[in-house]
Amino acid sequence: MAAKKTPSQTKPDPRPASVETKRGRLSGKAAVITGGSSGIGFAIAQALAGEDCNVVITGRDEEKLAAAALRISSSTQQNTALILPKVCDVRDPEAIVELFVTVEAMFGRLDILVNNAGISQPPTPLEQTSLELWREQIDTNLTGVFLCTRAALPLMKRGAIIVNNLSAAAKQTFPNYYAYTAAKAGALGFTLSLRAELMPRGIRVTALLPGATDTDIWQQIMPDAPRHHMMEAESIAQAVLCAVLLPPGANLSEIVLDPAGGAL
Repeated sequence: MAAKKTPSQTKPDPRPASVETKRGRLSGKAAVITGGSSGIGFAIAQALAGEDCNVVITGRDEEKLAAAALRISSSTQQNTALILPKVCDVRDPEAIVELFVTVEAMFGRLDILVNNAGISQPPTPLEQTSLELWREQIDTNLTGVFLCTRAALPLMKRGAIIVNNLSAAAKQTFPNYYAYTAAKAGALGFTLSLRAELMPRGIRVTALLPGATDTDIWQQIMPDAPRHHMMEAESIAQAVLCAVLLPPGANLSEIVLDPAGGAL
């Protein structure tokens, strides 16, 4: 399911000779973005690849991943970035181990980890919040961050960065989103603890706390949400790119982004 050039590829470069290869600010770097086939994750992957970063995007839908990787590849024809789609469920410890074995085999290290994979939920009163809904939120939005980070760390050296895409819900109160809020608040606590541990090792850790963002997830939880008031995923991706490009000694703890005018 290769979407772009791989180190073992021997075919001639199909690009016209007149197209000059450009080296971006992340040339030679390697990144993993979980949940990278759509929404914020896709926008971040595209932004990093645009700076010549090798990018591995993950998700659960193989066909959707392949299409996303092809779109990213099509937008980066003037650089040498490798785009690799990899099916991976962040709730599955074995799949995560396999993911980072692949990353090590391909690149030998990991410079950027974006824990972006996540799910939302419809507003649900506590009495109607099932154990299944609770576990699904915790397993994906909290345990998934833990599992991916733990597997990635052995590949990360001084100067690397971890960005955990959480939500404004990690700090703000949203009634009837019990499981989602608990998972995101827990992930923020995890992020802050991780930041304190890794700071002496020169590995930066940043929490991304976006407000309402115009992505397809709203079709699942609130189809009539006023998406014209929301932020664009591309704007969030540019904020993440700025954080990634900061000097190694600049350790940004949080990126908080709200739509113009505040809450919906």
